[in-house]
Amino acid sequence: MQVAFLGLGTMGAPMAANLAKAGVALRVWNRSEGPAARLAEVGAEPAASPAEAAHGADVLIAMLADDAATKAVLLDGGALEALAPGALLVNMATVAVAFGASLADQAERCGVAYVAAPVLGRVNVAEAGELNILAGGRADAIDRAQPLFDVMGRKTWRFGERPEQANAVKLAVNFMLASAIETMGEAASLAEGHGVSGADFLAMATSTVFAAPAYQGYGAAIASGTFEPAGFKLSLGLKDVRLALEAAEAARTPMLFAAVLRDNLIDGVAHGEGDLDWAALAKVAARRAGRL
Repeated sequence: MQVAFLGLGTMGAPMAANLAKAGVALRVWNRSEGPAARLAEVGAEPAASPAEAAHGADVLIAMLADDAATKAVLLDGGALEALAPGALLVNMATVAVAFGASLADQAERCGVAYVAAPVLGRVNVAEAGELNILAGGRADAIDRAQPLFDVMGRKTWRFGERPEQANAVKLAVNFMLASAIETMGEAASLAEGHGVSGADFLAMATSTVFAAPAYQGYGAAIASGTFEPAGFKLSLGLKDVRLALEAAEAARTPMLFAAVLRDNLIDGVAHGEGDLDWAALAKVAARRAGRL
């Protein structure tokens, strides 16, 4: 199986590296050349363009930043058109539901099977090959991608025959994560307002009633004020909450708290915090309470 992998950023690079180390015949492309050159050291073949990477590939995996980057590479960059009929396109980026549906339509017109497979997990999880993969698409198409998913992830969760259903699930999860960060930030500010250490409060809460990985990981970052290097930038969190609201409107689903989160994330970006880890959303609550 010849696999092409487009997008070697924070998440894409370790995912592609795991495929190469597993012996997958891998051709890679990235906008900047450095990551592709590093992948060559573990057996991947760098390509000069997205179309060159896609040419002759049985499976094309894309892990790009957003809708615009995905469109620029897959469509404007000619990668989708370079795939032969019968090939498989797997988009593992977090994109809008509407864009995911449009991409599925365009793949079908090219005779290419399409699976949306956004992931759950930060860079350390990607490095360990322990991602949770949220897959949407025809069962036979997901089955074709499954051996690759098994290398990159610990479990594949299937969410329907329409690829964009997986995109909706990913946006829903990211909304929940943003909500957890927001509530921890506000709760810690409440405790601090009464002379209690916010770090002590979060250590207790995330060891007892909220003893879950998301709360523990982000709670520790909030408690220590460690927001760099960013595992997931606050600006990308804003993008995903906006996409969740867009998807909610399309489904006539009110999401009142999502609108609050969007505005608080805008507050963070306006204060120059867009490149920090999105755990820095907690700084918005602290700032409003006069504790920054």
